[in-house]
Amino acid sequence: MQRTTFFERWSLRVVMIVLGVVMLFPFVYVLAVSLSSYPDVVGNNLVIFPLHPTLSAYSWVFQSTGVAQGFLISLFVAVVGTVVNMVMTATLAYGLSCKNVPASKVILWLVLLTLLIAPSLITRYLVVRQLHMIDTLWALIIPGAIAPFNLIVLRQFFISIPDELIESAKLDGANDVHILWHIILPLSKASLAAISLFYAVANWNSFFDATMFVNSPQYYPLSVILRLVVMQGGALESTSAMVDSGQVIPPDLTMQMAVVVIATIPILLVYPFLQKYFTKGVLTGSIKG
Repeated sequence: MQRTTFFERWSLRVVMIVLGVVMLFPFVYVLAVSLSSYPDVVGNNLVIFPLHPTLSAYSWVFQSTGVAQGFLISLFVAVVGTVVNMVMTATLAYGLSCKNVPASKVILWLVLLTLLIAPSLITRYLVVRQLHMIDTLWALIIPGAIAPFNLIVLRQFFISIPDELIESAKLDGANDVHILWHIILPLSKASLAAISLFYAVANWNSFFDATMFVNSPQYYPLSVILRLVVMQGGALESTSAMVDSGQVIPPDLTMQMAVVVIATIPILLVYPFLQKYFTKGVLTGSIKG
C-alpha cells in the first residue's frame, strides 16, 4: 500500500482546516451578532467578536409575545412527533421485514412509489381538512408520520438480523410484539438513533406544513416565528411591562440572529449524543439486506 508523503498529509490538513473555518463562520457570525449591542452593528459592520457584548436581544426575544410559545410548540412537535414517527415506522418496517406476511410486497411497492410520485399540495390539504386537523398541532405530526426513506432503511436493518433469533423466540412462545420489543429493537439501536435524529430535525424545522395547515398564531412553531421576525425586519410584539419600563429595544439584526440561535441550539445539543450511531446506523441499514 502506497504511503502518503509529508506534503500530501499537510495539504489535506490545510484543506480540512479551511473547510472547517468556512463551515463554522456562519455560526460564529450569527452568535456574535446576537450578542452585540447597537454600536457593534451600526453601519452593517462585519461582527466576529462583539466589542460590547449584551444579552438584551435574548431578553427581549424571550419576553416578547410568540417566541417563547413558539419554542414550546416546536419542542412539543419535535418530541411527540418523533415518538409517533418511530412507533409507526418501526412497526411497519418490522411487518414488511417478516416473511409470509400477506400483501407485504404490494405495500412495499406502494411505499417506494411515494418516493417517485409525491402528492400535490391541494391533495394533502384536502386530506388534512377531511381528517379535521386544520389549525391543530396534529397537522404537523400525522401527515408525515412515516418517511419512506427512513422506513426502507429500518426495514433493511431488520432483515439483516439473523432469522435464527426470531425462530428460537417463536419456539419459546413469543409473539410478534415480544419479538419486536425484546429482540429486534435492542439489536437496532444504531439505526433507531439515526432515524430518530432524522425525524427530530425534520419535526423541529417544520415550516411548510405549519404555514399551510395552521392559521392561529398560538399554534405557530418557532420556524414560523423566525420567518415572521425576518420578514418584519426583527419587529416583535413586546409585552407591556417591557414598554412601560422604558427598556431599550435592541437592533433588528441582533433580534433576528438571537431567534436564529434559539432555533438552532437544541438540534446542535442533541446531535453529539447520537453522532456515534449516525454513520453506523445509516450505512448498515442501507447496505445489508
